[in-house]
Amino acid sequence: MRIVAQRSKKAHVTVDGKITGAIDHGLVLLVGITHEDTPADVSFCAKKVANLRIFDDAEGKMNLSVQQTGGQILSISQFTLYGNAKKGNRPNFMAAARPEFAKELYDSFNESLRQDHGLAVETGIFGAMMDVALTNDGPVTIIVESP
Repeated sequence: MRIVAQRSKKAHVTVDGKITGAIDHGLVLLVGITHEDTPADVSFCAKKVANLRIFDDAEGKMNLSVQQTGGQILSISQFTLYGNAKKGNRPNFMAAARPEFAKELYDSFNESLRQDHGLAVETGIFGAMMDVALTNDGPVTIIVESP
């Protein structure tokens, strides 16, 4: 599992001209699933994202998590995180999970953030063509990968 976590002041996702998810401050997550991922990877990544200390404390140091700041999550499925462009100029996506499998783990990841970590999670629509708009805060961007 591979996640690009971006600290955001404000973000939303649009599908077919309609906003399907929007947050004020928090994290925008681009979530990629590979065919080797398991529920253990989902749990690991959800816990890591929820506890990632990348928000400023009173002294301006990155020492607080999204949970501690009352932030929200905008989670976007993105199979292209497993694009491989090492050979040639056109990436292959062989490492990305099949949609049926990926959707199950993606939904489980979002549910874990909600249920296990008490976070408000907004999403796009799995498999849809989405427009994501965000005001990146910092910018701070961290990559989280399961072991």
